[in-house]
Order: sequence, then structure tokens, then C-alpha cells
Amino acid sequence: MAATATERKLLIGGEWVETGDWLDVRSPYSRDVVGRVARGGAEETRRAIDAAARALAEPLPAHKRAEILVKVAGLIGRRHEEVARTISDEAGKPIKTARVEASRAMSTYTFAAVEARKLAGEMVPMESAQAGEGKLGFTIRKPIGVIGAISPFNFPCNLVAHKLAPALAAGCPVVLKPASQTPLSALLLAELEEEAGLPAGWLSVVVGKASEIGDVLVEDERVKLITFTGSGDVGWSLQERAPRKRVKLELGNSTPVIVAADADVHAAAAKLAANAFAFAGQSCISVQRIYVERSAFDRFVEAFLPKVEALKVGDPRDDETDVGPVIDDDARSRVGSWIEEARASGAEVLAGGETGELLKPTVLAQVGDDQKVSCEEVFGPVVIVNPAESVDEAIDRANGTRFGLQAGVFTASLDTALRAADRLEFGGVTINEAPTFRSDQMPYGGIKASGNTKEGPAWAVREMTEERLVVIQR
Repeated sequence: MAATATERKLLIGGEWVETGDWLDVRSPYSRDVVGRVARGGAEETRRAIDAAARALAEPLPAHKRAEILVKVAGLIGRRHEEVARTISDEAGKPIKTARVEASRAMSTYTFAAVEARKLAGEMVPMESAQAGEGKLGFTIRKPIGVIGAISPFNFPCNLVAHKLAPALAAGCPVVLKPASQTPLSALLLAELEEEAGLPAGWLSVVVGKASEIGDVLVEDERVKLITFTGSGDVGWSLQERAPRKRVKLELGNSTPVIVAADADVHAAAAKLAANAFAFAGQSCISVQRIYVERSAFDRFVEAFLPKVEALKVGDPRDDETDVGPVIDDDARSRVGSWIEEARASGAEVLAGGETGELLKPTVLAQVGDDQKVSCEEVFGPVVIVNPAESVDEAIDRANGTRFGLQAGVFTASLDTALRAADRLEFGGVTINEAPTFRSDQMPYGGIKASGNTKEGPAWAVREMTEERLVVIQR
């Protein structure tokens, strides 16, 4: 184990627990062990739910929840470099990108604190109907109950924050299962929440086999909501297995971008080169499919390729690195095989294509819409660039997927932008911005196979509460 490796226990009901079984966390770049985490399972999960149920019986007032959330944001700020280094070490994320993630987590907690202070119901105009004459009606919002949260490896700090912070704002205790590849950031956040004054039981973090922990979260009736970010197969199976729970899913995408002939191709090329390959393409909204109107295709490619080739691939700890490794050997092999499959089917490799220890940013052209690199989520440093005869054709091809998270359009025409925003079948559409864009207070989520919920504290808090009607006879 590396000399700088971190050792962390599980947090179960306010106690830091050592189970006697340890999970090694390895750097995706160096393969060094950067941390050891106590491994838990069904027993620890049940104990965590017991503690959460006890916590729920003693609610925290909204102002107290808000104060804790603000303190967590401040603690992340004070330990910003430590948080960023933890993200970078365990996820292989370039350190400059990890610093951005740490800052975004601060924003997520801050916005959640605002929601905690203003969470309320609304007045109901009872006397607008004859039956309501003489009555006063209003709603109040109550915490839904214990929440089971399952988070992925690619944003090990901020996507955890998007589950923990709104839950606390809503008044719900959480049992968190972070990705086994990247549990250190989640446990560090748990430490900061405890330091900020979060009482015992309001947060437990259990690291271990997904099936063991997930089975308990699904089967225990005290868990009223499961929030999951990850693969579609796992997410939709959770919903099928827990039909009486709220199951909120944020899943994948095959993210399309349309570049119209009137677009500023140089601005589009710069934004898309950066956002196709940030964190080696391992984001649900990494740019994956670019459709360029034919009259602008050559100009776009000429502007795009130098931007891609200028990206520095290497050690994520280096401040100059733009693209680091994918998360593990299985991911590298899968992405490499998809590139080779496309090449064998006639795709032209315009940049990259090497499948060694580090996958280089790869640009493919002449790719069929039925190829995996087009119709499935690559989750690697690969983007395809194809010409389209018109914006309408590009919209049709962008929609030709089971996914629907975010899409982007570059154009100088307001009419084109609004027409595309109306027709694109995605939960979000960005105009003259890469669809990899996300600000943490905005509603974020997909349709179709990409999910069934909206994240962003203002939206998540409402998902995590139940509305109760009160009618008073005056």
C-alpha cells in the first residue's frame, strides 16, 4: 500500500465501524492502493436503517438543517485541496477537474441550505368552489422517510452531495452506498457532515457488494425512497423490484450535438473538444455524437481536430493533464473493442484510436447509427462526427436513441435554436453550449431510458417530501 494511502471505517449510526474486512481502493492511473475502506454488507445496512429510523423519530428543525448544510459547504472550502486530491486519487480525474468538482459540491450544499429554509406548502383557494365556502386550505411538506442512496464512481463527491444535501434539506436520514471504486470521497463528506453537527443516524455510509446492500434497501419497508445514479440495467431493475417505493433514477445518455451551418464553428469546436473528453468521457452527458450540417462539416473538422490533439493525456495528478485514465481495465477493454468494431465496419479514425494503457481522445467519422459508439453510451474518450444534410435530419438522428438526458445545438439563428429545443426529445437542451454543461441549481434529469427524475436541490427536495393537505372549517 502506498505511504499516503488513506484508511477509513464505515459510518453506521454515528459510529465509525471496522468490520475486519477491507476493500483496497486503487488509483486507475498508477494502480497503487490509495486507500483502504472497511467492507460492509447486509448486516451493516440493516443497522444503518435502524439508526436512520431512530433519527427520523426526532426531527431536526429546518433552520438547524440549513445551518448544518452551510457549515458543510464551508468545511469543503477549508479542505478544498484535500477533497480534490481525494477525488483525483481514487477516480483518476485530472486534478484541475477534481478541483472544479469540489467547488461544485460546495454549491450543491449551499443551494440545499436555501431550500431547507424555504421548504413549505402552498395555499389552496378553497372558496373558488361552492363546496369550499367557509374553509381554509393549505398544504405542508413532510419528509418522505428514510432514503437509500446509491452513487456512481464518476463524480464521487458532487453526485454524493446531490443525494445527501437535498435529503437533509428535506428532513430525511440517508443510508448511502457509494461506488466501491470511489468510496473515499463519500466517507470524507460524511466526516465533514459529522463535524458540521449532523446528529447520529442521519447519515450512514456502507461500502460493499452492491447486491447485498441494495437487496436490504429494496426489501426494508422503512426505506421509502431509493435514489440511484448509474447504469440503466441496474436502475430500472431497482424500480421493478420496489414498486411501492419511490425510485428516482438518473441514468445514461448517448449525448448528441447539432452544429448548424450558420454556427461559429471555432467556438463550437473549442467547447466540444473539451467536453467530449473531460474525465476521459466518463460523464452521463459527455459529448458523444456530433452532427454537422454538410456545408460546414469540413470547416468544423478542421477546427475541431487540432483542439482534440492539443489535449494532454497523462497523470491525473499533473496540473497540466486534460485527459486521464478510464476507471479500470474492463472499461478500457470495452471502449477499445467498440472503437475496433466501428473501424471494422468502415468508420474513419480522424484522431486517436490507440488502445494502450491510456486511451487517447478518439474522433471517428462515417460511423453508422447502429454502431455501439453511436447508439450506446460509450463512457470513454470517444466522439463521432458525422455530416447531416439539414438541421432537421440532424434532429431526427439525435432523437434516434433510447436515451434522453441532454442534447446541444450550435447556431446563430434563434428560430433554429427554438425549433430544435422543441423537437429534441431530451430532458435538457443547451444552445451554443456543450450539453455537458450542468450548474448545480438547475433541474437536471432525463426522459426515456435516461431516467425519471430531476436533480438540483430545489427539485430533489420536493421528490423527497410528501405533500399533505390541511382543511380548516372557519
